[in-house]
Amino acid sequence: MSEPIRDDPFFEKLSAATSTAAGELTKAPSRLKAKVYSALLSRQTTSGLLLSVSATEASGRSLCVFEKAVEVLPVGEGIKGLNFCRVCHARVAAEKMENAPIYWPHCPYSEFQNR
Repeated sequence: MSEPIRDDPFFEKLSAATSTAAGELTKAPSRLKAKVYSALLSRQTTSGLLLSVSATEASGRSLCVFEKAVEVLPVGEGIKGLNFCRVCHARVAAEKMENAPIYWPHCPYSEFQNR
């Protein structure tokens, strides 16, 4: 069996190359963060439903206002496991503009904004 690839030195070198003159790392644009998150969610849904919003909240993660609304609806777990971010207007705004005016608590797209 082959030995795992050690990529720590590569990422340390990459991190050192991306720091500014003051030694601070540059923040990724919020639009890029939103697009990467959307792509990861989209890729994850190709293998089936996501963890339901009820199970997500039970595991300790807070829900955004729209996920919370779905969580309290009398619908099956199959519906609660859909990718609600895919149809949320916060995703569209976050992917299209830097520092989008999104202020909902626990919304990942709001948390990506560089404020």
